[in-house]
Amino acid sequence: MRVLIVDDEPLARSALANVLAARSDIEVFDSADNAAEALDKLQKQKYDVLLLDIHMPEFSGIELADCLKKSTQVMPAFIFVTAHHEHAIAAFEKHAVDYVLKPFSNDRMHEALDIAIGRTLSERTASLIELMPHSRALISKPSKIAIKVEGRVIFVDPAEVFSAEAEGNYVLLSRSSGSYLLRATISTLAENLRPYGFIRIHRSVLINSSWVQDIQACTSGEYRLRIKGGKEYSVSRTYKRNLRTLARLWIGNDKLFDD
Repeated sequence: MRVLIVDDEPLARSALANVLAARSDIEVFDSADNAAEALDKLQKQKYDVLLLDIHMPEFSGIELADCLKKSTQVMPAFIFVTAHHEHAIAAFEKHAVDYVLKPFSNDRMHEALDIAIGRTLSERTASLIELMPHSRALISKPSKIAIKVEGRVIFVDPAEVFSAEAEGNYVLLSRSSGSYLLRATISTLAENLRPYGFIRIHRSVLINSSWVQDIQACTSGEYRLRIKGGKEYSVSRTYKRNLRTLARLWIGNDKLFDD
């Protein structure tokens, strides 16, 4: 955990630093003696917990909390540490984790930090849970193409396929060892094969980018694309922007297909 102390009193900053230094769950802590300096540090570094004084020069800890809430960055947990009890309601309205009165005991400060760190960890866990369905979707994506051939099902590795071409209600999948017809639309296949590096170079043709050997510009504004083995394909003007997907994998000439 990373903690930022924001207090204009040197003795208070020192006392808080001693509390933080005694904890094994605090990786890094820093300090600022006013809200402006704190904002500058927050723009350069992420902190999980802020220990905020309320009465400070220029603008208060409450105003600093308001300022952070209006920003787009992830909010740290707030603990207000102050000698003024009358601001407690305002502090909790800013969703403060705790409100510690000066002079504070080390035990009281540790209690507040335990709550703040526990809340931060809970929020991180909640974020991970939200991402889990997306992670499961990536992990469970199909790794083979299933094709019915004469009463049996053949499983083809997408990496072995160098092109997919529309053939009426079917798509012809070409490999160096032979071709298969799959009953599907080229648009559906384009979506399903995108994670495997396939790009669309024509309304009826997909190419596996890992098979591309060279690309040649034509005077017509189109491109000729050649794959390993020597077979060539035309890249139509409509789909030449998709060649930028290939350019991202190159070293040099990354702006070749920019308009």
